[in-house]
Amino acid sequence: MSKKKQRKLIISVLIIVIVLIAAWFGFGSGLNHGSKSHTVTVGVVGESKPEQDIWQHVKQTAKKKYGITVQIKNFTDYNQPNKALKNGDIDLNAFQHYSFLASWNKANHGGVVPIGKTYIAPIRLYSKKYHKLSQLPNGATIAVPNDPTNESRALFVLKNAGLIGLRKGKSLVTVSDIIQNHRNLKVKEISAEQCGRVINSVDAAVVNNDFSGPAGLGKKQTIFVEPVNKDSQQWIDIICAKKGQTNNKDYQDVVKAYQTQETKKLYKKYYGDMEIAAWDIALK
Repeated sequence: MSKKKQRKLIISVLIIVIVLIAAWFGFGSGLNHGSKSHTVTVGVVGESKPEQDIWQHVKQTAKKKYGITVQIKNFTDYNQPNKALKNGDIDLNAFQHYSFLASWNKANHGGVVPIGKTYIAPIRLYSKKYHKLSQLPNGATIAVPNDPTNESRALFVLKNAGLIGLRKGKSLVTVSDIIQNHRNLKVKEISAEQCGRVINSVDAAVVNNDFSGPAGLGKKQTIFVEPVNKDSQQWIDIICAKKGQTNNKDYQDVVKAYQTQETKKLYKKYYGDMEIAAWDIALK
């Protein structure tokens, strides 16, 4: 072989090697920095220290087990996270129960869907006059929140306590749906934040968890706890995604990172029986 042909052969081989090296680095770069993002932003509201710890655990699990970086974006009120999710400003949110989502979707033409359960926070019937449910007298006055969602939930609490009967087939009920009231109870509708404050002037009150503590209400004043059953299905909190993203693998992996035994233990540690992990409970 002439020197000229040898030079051509060497040059050809070098070109092939350079092309192969370039292709390899391009492929490797695609593996490490692919076009698909593995960062998932989750919107929450009023992130407390316990919630921070729970989400920190979820973030660690998501990163270690699924290679996903979870970022938390905190919102100041309940009107923002669904709008941000629908607009694509965040990937998921975790702040609401089924009932709140249904009401929001109805008012905003849909667009947000649940993809995983988180917890339920049972509400309670409190009294400072009586120590047991059976002690409530005929004609007792019971305060309940007057906004549609919380009033309905409170009435289901009274129904499950055996105090009233409700019209069947409705998820949201009002006092007009009370069809049995053998003890002639007087249901007093007032704003949710006032229910705990009027506890001394009524026989009992259904008080939301956000307002029970500031009102000085705890286990000592509890005469009935909302059971976790089919009636309370709609009060289970959920992780939500934008419509059409239900089967997004990264989002489903974030749900899996949340729904662990370790998360359950953290709920028990921080909340006792005030908040209960709800993704695998049986609703009877």
